[in-house]
Amino acid sequence: MIYRTPVINISRNPYWGRINECFGEDPFLTGRVGVAYVRGLQGNDPKYLKLVSTLKHYAVNNVEKDRFSRSATVSERMLHEYWLPHFKDCIVEGNAQSVMASYNAINGIPNNINKLMLTDILKNSWGFKGFVVSDLGGVNTMVTGHEKGKMSYEEAVAQSINAGCDFSDKEFMQYIPIAVNKGLLTEAKLNESLSRVMRDRFLLGEFDPRERVPYSTIPVSVIGNAEHVALSLKVAQESMVLLTNKNGILPLDRNKIKTIAVIGPHANMFTAGGYSGKPIDAVNPLQGIKNRMAPGTEVLYAAGAEITPPRRNQPPFNKEEELQKAVDIAKKADVAILYIGTTLDVEAEGRDRTSLSLPGNQEELVKAVLAVNPRTIVVLMNAGPLTIPYVKDNAPAILEAWWPGEQGGNAIADALFGNINPGGKMPLTVYASEQQVPSQDEYDVTKGFTYMYLNGKPLFPFGHGLSYTSFTYSNLKLSAKQIKADGSITATVDVKNTGKVAGDEVVQLYVHDVAPSVKRPMKELRGFERITLAPGQTKKVTLTIPGSKLAFYDEKIHDFRVEAEPVDVMVGSSSDDIRLKSQFKVVAGK
Repeated sequence: MIYRTPVINISRNPYWGRINECFGEDPFLTGRVGVAYVRGLQGNDPKYLKLVSTLKHYAVNNVEKDRFSRSATVSERMLHEYWLPHFKDCIVEGNAQSVMASYNAINGIPNNINKLMLTDILKNSWGFKGFVVSDLGGVNTMVTGHEKGKMSYEEAVAQSINAGCDFSDKEFMQYIPIAVNKGLLTEAKLNESLSRVMRDRFLLGEFDPRERVPYSTIPVSVIGNAEHVALSLKVAQESMVLLTNKNGILPLDRNKIKTIAVIGPHANMFTAGGYSGKPIDAVNPLQGIKNRMAPGTEVLYAAGAEITPPRRNQPPFNKEEELQKAVDIAKKADVAILYIGTTLDVEAEGRDRTSLSLPGNQEELVKAVLAVNPRTIVVLMNAGPLTIPYVKDNAPAILEAWWPGEQGGNAIADALFGNINPGGKMPLTVYASEQQVPSQDEYDVTKGFTYMYLNGKPLFPFGHGLSYTSFTYSNLKLSAKQIKADGSITATVDVKNTGKVAGDEVVQLYVHDVAPSVKRPMKELRGFERITLAPGQTKKVTLTIPGSKLAFYDEKIHDFRVEAEPVDVMVGSSSDDIRLKSQFKVVAGK
């Protein structure tokens, strides 16, 4: 079976509608998650693949508006430094067997017929052995979108295959014979693409006896079993990010709560991400609270606000009446929990956001509930970043819960009541204002995108995430004072849990070139490790930096180059919470 996943596009654009499908704004982080994802899908059998993993969408795909005709203008340096490293990691290191060409063009050339991207870089430079597939209807977008009125279907099919796109939809089946008969496509080139597609089918064991293929014996009945449910809960628990926690209001002591108000449009709703499939026994936030509350606790509920106007054939939403219900139950409660955010009606495939603020009348709800109950916890349920300065300044605590899957309601309640200690970190920057964000049409991240080049302070920084305990960092040591460009250096640091409860910490290592010849990031993630520590426990964390990860792309030589210069090493709890610093020098030579 061929799976069209993972989406490893980078979330450079905070308005992008498909952020719920990707892994963050940083290429290094995306590469690490992507490699693990691909290996998990494809398995570790020496002969057979469990599944074929398709990386998408290749490449510079980051805006939904006009995606069938959009062209991304990107420099050679920015293409190789920011938009491609994670794809390379997943292919060279992860051995992904399929890549999907994205709808958009790069510098005027649609990716479906982009020889530079599909053959020169992907196949010749990176040694990709699998096959390239067009995005659904990719050939059609050239005929009716990018090259409207200029290209026939047989020409689009021929140019796609000649450029390196090996597989597509009905247009390939219908127009390949015509393209060959017209001399637009040679049989030799056609056979090259065919062999790539068939190679993966052989690796899946499609032509071998079933008993020889180890993955063919996995029964469908395992889907949704107890082990899967436990894993779903664990993943959701570990994804929780504690954004603020004033005066240690969290975790809540459930034994001291007699009445709890569960409020918000997300409270009694299950939101799955794009392409999530049909959920099995999904637990929404309200049910999660009921599952985890002490016996005898009164649980009150009100939606309080709406995220988007009701769809056709849905009953109208009375904003004033619902808001009043929320205020009334908040007054009665010992604690109020507000579940607010976005849904696939706001951010999804084919739909970019138009604002980074809370949609609908949700901020009005926050203000009204806080006015009557100062013990109000805000739980954010969203994919892309939310610019919410009022909530940050006024809510006692904020938990970022994302759209956390089938066991999400239980996982959120576990975090609120201290059954687990939140240890997640933000994989993207939450901008302080929309004025801080460059245009969606600006693909040069040095102009102010991401934690690497952000102008001003963020609302919440990349890598941020609090805990119910505290951690100290000490004894940062580097394995050498200098390295050559093809060498590597190891950093070790001691991390101690100095609080009263066990907790997870994600140790993050950043680098910064002290005197670069071109504009370089203020800091750049080059290592991280999530560790679990008991109270009083200390662990030595070791992170290695290859010299190749210090390189920048030099357009003069059309390749990566490591400059001989000092490099700062920064280790800490987030990109804005650096605890220890050191420095080494890259020297000339190999």
